[in-house]
Amino acid sequence: MMHLLKYLIDTILPPRCLVCGKIVLSPHSLCEECFQKVDFITTPYCKICGMPFENQSQAVANFVCPDCLSHKHITRLNRSAVLYNDCVQNMVLAFKFADKTLFSKLFAKWMLPAFSDIQKQGIDVIIPVPLSYKRLIKRRYNQATLLAKEFSKLTHIETDLYNLIKVRHTKPQAQMHGHARLKNIKNAYQIKYPERIKGKRILLIDDVMTTGATLTECAKTLIKAGAKSVDTLTLARVKKN
Repeated sequence: MMHLLKYLIDTILPPRCLVCGKIVLSPHSLCEECFQKVDFITTPYCKICGMPFENQSQAVANFVCPDCLSHKHITRLNRSAVLYNDCVQNMVLAFKFADKTLFSKLFAKWMLPAFSDIQKQGIDVIIPVPLSYKRLIKRRYNQATLLAKEFSKLTHIETDLYNLIKVRHTKPQAQMHGHARLKNIKNAYQIKYPERIKGKRILLIDDVMTTGATLTECAKTLIKAGAKSVDTLTLARVKKN
């Protein structure tokens, strides 16, 4: 009966590409033309921060990027699913600011392959990067929370959605560069219930990683509160020039 109902619904209202609106075979997906514009991150990449290398020979000579060789990360592993190109940027902006929340289902599926390295290390709980109360009221939802919920469904890892909180409203990170980003979000996060994360291996989820300043500040807060380790997983990553 359910299969018949689904067939009737798909016949009357067929699933459409989330970007261009063309009819597609599966709901919450892209047509082939739009999908071809997405650049998925595959090997070779830095085994610590996940930044993709330009070519295979570079990776053979150095599996860890220069930045990771020169300083130690507070996070254990950092991974992203796709590069933040023009096509992905448009999808992310629609997801964050235009109520296109169904993108969370598609994005969570894209993030699964990028999670494989982290999964081998073990994860106890998923936590999203929070928004400030002021920004949450204005936007009405936190895109990172939506991603965390969908990713939890796919991996069956529990979530702790409201423990990590942002206690200070900050200017958008996209408007800043370098040390200004670090200063902008310094001491902006707190843990409400440290006992929930003490000794836990945390997967910190967000939509885009640019410099990693926000993720690093969140990770510092989690580690200070007693987390055993913090790995980060984002949908997209801005590639350094």
